[in-house]
Amino acid sequence: MIRKKILNLIGKTLRRLQKEKLFPLVDLSKIKVEHSPKREYGDYCSNVAMVLAGILKKEPKEIAKIFLEKLQEFKIEKFFEKIEVAGAGFINFFLSKNYLQKAVFEILKKDKDFGRLNVGKNIKTQVEFISANPTGPLHIGNGRGAFFGDVLANLLEKAGYKVEREYYLNDAKFNTQIQTLGKTALGKGKTYLNDYLQSKILKIKTKLKRVNNDAEAGYLLAKEVFKDIKNFIEKELKIKFHKWVSEEELYRKNKVKKIYQWLKAQNLVYQKEGAEWLKISDFGAPKDEVIIRKTGEPTYFLSDIAYHKDKFDRGFKKIINIWGADHQGHVPKIKAIAKILNYKGKLDILICQMVRLKGGKISKRKGKIITLKELIEEVGLDVARFFYLTKSLSTQMEFDIKLAKSHSQKNPVYYIQYAHARICSILRKYKKQNKIEANIKNLRCLEHESELELVKHLIKFPEIIEETAQDYQIQRIPQYALDLATAFHQFYQDCRVICEDQKLTQARLALILATKIVLRETFSLLGISLPEKM
Repeated sequence: MIRKKILNLIGKTLRRLQKEKLFPLVDLSKIKVEHSPKREYGDYCSNVAMVLAGILKKEPKEIAKIFLEKLQEFKIEKFFEKIEVAGAGFINFFLSKNYLQKAVFEILKKDKDFGRLNVGKNIKTQVEFISANPTGPLHIGNGRGAFFGDVLANLLEKAGYKVEREYYLNDAKFNTQIQTLGKTALGKGKTYLNDYLQSKILKIKTKLKRVNNDAEAGYLLAKEVFKDIKNFIEKELKIKFHKWVSEEELYRKNKVKKIYQWLKAQNLVYQKEGAEWLKISDFGAPKDEVIIRKTGEPTYFLSDIAYHKDKFDRGFKKIINIWGADHQGHVPKIKAIAKILNYKGKLDILICQMVRLKGGKISKRKGKIITLKELIEEVGLDVARFFYLTKSLSTQMEFDIKLAKSHSQKNPVYYIQYAHARICSILRKYKKQNKIEANIKNLRCLEHESELELVKHLIKFPEIIEETAQDYQIQRIPQYALDLATAFHQFYQDCRVICEDQKLTQARLALILATKIVLRETFSLLGISLPEKM
């Protein structure tokens, strides 16, 4: 990655200046290399002079000039056309044509491995997502966690982590929701009753006749609902989990009982108002929490503690939980549990904010709750995934039905897929009679501004992987795909690919082949198809 090369170059320059006692030691983590906001500022810029200015008590521009003079002692011509000081003291880097031309060759050589990194160092990582209550089909709110979790797992794998996807099923008979579901199944209440559940109750009618308590009935009905959820996730959402963990199984294996006994042995449990409370306020939680109710039944929180103990015991060094907005208050409690259990890994808990529809109606909608299945039937899986992923998980989102159903360039999915189909069409046309010969000599023909701009977008892909693996801002990926497609469409408009000049034709064919590779890898992360014809 060129950004890493720039950072290394800055580090070498600093060490040389420190050796000459011109500059002091500085924390390299404070030095940033970013994409320049405008073309006239180059391709990348660094704040190194600003960081040093605060230490040296000098003007950043003065420091930048000294720094640039020393930096130019290194062999920079193979990477940069020029490096200059601009504005208040930013150092701007302009990539050379030679570097960009060679970058196309590197993409073609790496092919599917382009963008594959080792920042994860094969760290055992778990991503737990969806984990919806088994009381009915997945709804549009579940879509955020479903697609976000799947893409985050894809991306972390690309970045070099060893990733496992996991679904946690809240099906314990002690659960209030399971017991309420049981009342519905036995005709004692209508809390969850709808056409869908009525069909499921009829299916297990014979089994229910042999049941005489709410918990058992709820568990049976939850199992039927979960069969549909699992089938929908695997067959229609195309999401594959490595492990499905049952809360009820944690009870059967005495894992809930064991963690309760352990917590008591650590003097972390006390009685108050007839219930048993866990001392977690001393570990960062806002208040202590009940783990055994007055009735003697364990709370959901206790089984969740057992579940996280199970995760920690399985050796995950990095755990990412993706929860719905209604679980926001649960975050500090689980963070406190991680401290109590002395978990040494990294625990990240991400919250999905609400989703609402705008710009149209779901034609097949049957009930008050809009199911994810209904939405996908209306707009298609590819479009649904892309639209969900365009917004930060922490912000509320509006799903634009009208735009999602549009088959025009206003629809970003159509716009990007069309770029790929156009590339495939050109390659098919040429390959009928000729062979593409990508070599450095031919690639030197790439000099047009639109050609070079397209290459600059291509080489950002590994940087996108690295940044997103660090901060989980998945919306960066669909935006990158859109920017790349825009750069390609501009190139196609400005440059005729198959022309009279054979060397230039070969160079441009190599460029669009590299673009095809990066579009394919980007959409592979997103779990979206790229048709070859449209």
